[in-house]
Amino acid sequence: MAVNPVRWGILGTGGIAQAFAEDLQLTDSGVAVAVGSRSEGSADRFADKFGIANRHSSYESLAADPDVDVVYVATPHPMHHDNALLALRGGKHVLVEKPFTMNADEARSIVRVAREHGLFAMEAMWTRFLPHTAVIRDWLAQGALGDVVTVTADHGQWFAEDPGFRLFAPELGGGALLDLGVYPVSFASMVLGTPNRIMSLSDPAFTGVDAQTSMLFGYASGAQAVLTCTLRAKSPTRAVIVGTDATIEVEGNFYAPTAVTLVPRDGAPTRVESVHEGRGLRHQADEVARRLAAGELESPLMPLAETVSIMETMDTVLAQAGKSA
Repeated sequence: MAVNPVRWGILGTGGIAQAFAEDLQLTDSGVAVAVGSRSEGSADRFADKFGIANRHSSYESLAADPDVDVVYVATPHPMHHDNALLALRGGKHVLVEKPFTMNADEARSIVRVAREHGLFAMEAMWTRFLPHTAVIRDWLAQGALGDVVTVTADHGQWFAEDPGFRLFAPELGGGALLDLGVYPVSFASMVLGTPNRIMSLSDPAFTGVDAQTSMLFGYASGAQAVLTCTLRAKSPTRAVIVGTDATIEVEGNFYAPTAVTLVPRDGAPTRVESVHEGRGLRHQADEVARRLAAGELESPLMPLAETVSIMETMDTVLAQAGKSA
């Protein structure tokens, strides 16, 4: 364990919170010291499972816990904004699950409060911190692709049609785009930045949330991104970055630890396997620890301005989706 490990408070006890707690046990950069739930029973069960000392039966109590340095916000999307503000106003740094918020206005609100309080904030887009993503960034920085022409990425999963399940429930921020589409949108943003042209097509699920959304983004460079997401079927979940000199192929699931291959226009391909332990969520925890140790209030790998930009892009997509549905 590090000399001064980050002391994490986990806000929420659902599946992603459990995955994060499991991965946190694989790193020496931080330790879970507290968990907060809306019920004492849920907090106790989570704390017992992961050996967490402080258990809180309210989010307010967790935010006030003096033993906590950083709060990991792992509640459903519509709660991210209020929960993050609660933690920030309690003097805690925050790591907020993706999508960061429900819309860009909420994202800007979190960023503003974090900066007013001089606290660290970051979107928990765990893909940004995985080993294979670092390889992609290196290839791009070296100019191995030449000029990037096209980015393609898809994220489709099959879910049984249950109106109470969060991906189908409007009140829980359901829909393909916010939960699944955020991955290809964020991937394209990492490679190409903010699009200056957005076209989208969407079809609704039986509850009215978007079941399938396809996006075409254009950029000032002349590059394009073709992105899809769906709740109706398991798709290949691959990503490709096409350049004038070479192509990067990211194997499925592109958003999780996986292998990447650099395929030059001429010559032999280079394939890099992903070496990792656990699910992959540990890397974002390590990034938070690195930035805090350096006295930084955001990560250059997932900057707050880019998180806001991604939410603005998805706002536009959803607005167009409403017209196309």
